Amino acid sequence: MSRIGRALTLAFAAAVLVAGSVFYGLVVLLDFQEIDSTTKLDAKTLFDLVKLSFGVVAGAGALVALVVAYRRQRVDEAGAHREATRLHTERFSQAVDKLGSDSPAVRLGGVHALAGLADDAPTQDLRQTCVDVLCAYLRLPFSPDPGDLPDSTPPTEEQREAHQDKKHRYRALREVRHTVLRLIGDHYRSHRGLHRSSWQGCDLDLTGVTIDGDMDFGGATFSSGRVSFADATFSGGRVSFADATFSGSRVYFNRATFSGGAVYFSRATFSSGTVSFGNATFSGATVDFGAAVDFSSATFSGAKVYFGSATFSGAAVWSGSTTFSGAAVDFSSATFSGGTVDFSSATFSSGAVHFHRARFSGGAVDFSSAMGPAPRGLLAATGPPFAIAVTVPSGWLHSNP
Repeated sequence: MSRIGRALTLAFAAAVLVAGSVFYGLVVLLDFQEIDSTTKLDAKTLFDLVKLSFGVVAGAGALVALVVAYRRQRVDEAGAHREATRLHTERFSQAVDKLGSDSPAVRLGGVHALAGLADDAPTQDLRQTCVDVLCAYLRLPFSPDPGDLPDSTPPTEEQREAHQDKKHRYRALREVRHTVLRLIGDHYRSHRGLHRSSWQGCDLDLTGVTIDGDMDFGGATFSSGRVSFADATFSGGRVSFADATFSGSRVYFNRATFSGGAVYFSRATFSSGTVSFGNATFSGATVDFGAAVDFSSATFSGAKVYFGSATFSGAAVWSGSTTFSGAAVDFSSATFSGGTVDFSSATFSSGAVHFHRARFSGGAVDFSSAMGPAPRGLLAATGPPFAIAVTVPSGWLHSNP
């Protein structure tokens, strides 16, 4: 009310000022010289004064009515907000109850109910609460795949049926988890024109989560908030950050394990903020079955991307056609054991790309056709003499980065 009071006072003062200016302008325009003072007050003048008095009273009444109407509107809006919050709370309780059901089908309904509730949330805080519950569901421990029965001892019919029930339940609950992963990705990469709300800007706490299904962040924008994949395990499926933009957010892959599936950062843009892969482990024998980390055509411009102490064991790292311009990309103390590190056709321009104390043992390192100065510490980490298959531009061999 204090704000509207100041606004109305200023508006009233402005109205008086405008009226005075108009009156003064008319006086000047009509070339009025002086006021004819008389000792008598005629009826016409008295009537004009009465009309002026009533006009002032009417204006004051209108001002009071405006304040009252504004106050009523604020009260109505507050009541509508309380009602929306109450309905949201009721729907939230029902959705959480479904998410805790023993039936996988009911849980699946609870997942979709929470996602819809997040879309309809009246405030960002309530939306964040729904997202937090979905992330917490993924962090809950779950029973692993029971696998096949051993062939050494033929199982009884009851054992076979019990084992089959376990497999069915495992697959059903895995479908629920994969649905949560898909919904998070879908809402994070929502664009205008779609009928779902965007969750961009919300915090995502996927710490320690096992991601064994597809998750698509393609085209998503990470411009605020905190996204944590710390200690997560990527053991299958396809996780895509293709065409994603990292600008101002904090995204953590610290101590994450990439042991299967594929992770893509193709054409991603790292312009600011922090993306950390510290102490992450990339392990896999081949691209088909191991982890594949793809930075092809990505752009690092002003961002801080940290791979310090990360372990690439049999993994393939691609960065072909990547541009490092003004970015700080740190591979210090990282371990590359087997696999292929491909920075061919990458461009290093005024960026700070570090390979200090990095360790290469086995595999191949390819910087052929790379443009710009050599990354700092690369030659000291790889040679010469080269203990592994290293391909670098001839000009780098005469530099001492």
